Amino acid sequence: MLARPFALAVGLMAGVVSSQLPEFAQQYRQRLGGAIDALQLVMAATAEDAARNGLDVDGALEHLKRNPDPLVAAQGRSLEEMREKLAGMRAERDAYERSDAFGQMLLFLTTSDPDVVRGTYEEFRPAVPATAEGFVTALLGGLAGVGALRLIGAVLRGLWRVLAVRPG
Repeated sequence: MLARPFALAVGLMAGVVSSQLPEFAQQYRQRLGGAIDALQLVMAATAEDAARNGLDVDGALEHLKRNPDPLVAAQGRSLEEMREKLAGMRAERDAYERSDAFGQMLLFLTTSDPDVVRGTYEEFRPAVPATAEGFVTALLGGLAGVGALRLIGAVLRGLWRVLAVRPG
């Protein structure tokens, strides 16, 4: 009696939750762009400082990393990590630009930067999905929710039959 309304409620809730994936991915891409802009500023300042001292960025980073002062050497390693992170973020952004909406969601699920995801989650604001990908993810999420509920029900029914048949 209550199984169908409960399944419908679970399906609707799963659909609503999954419909937020495109919006979350969009907010992630915006935050990724901001992170790229910030890292580009740091690397541009590093390049300017290096040039003023007759070095290129590679030479400046090596100079910093070899410095006997542990703080200066640590700064050199940090700048090198930032440069690598910037390169990875740019590649990810470029992949997003070459992909369609569904490809972008797949990229988000498979290649997203954990720090940017965390920041996006902390600031995420749900939105009503008014796009094809929002509708499709809502539909797939609803079907997955109902399917998971049916699977759990089948397992529980089988377990109940096994326990009910046991003598004693």
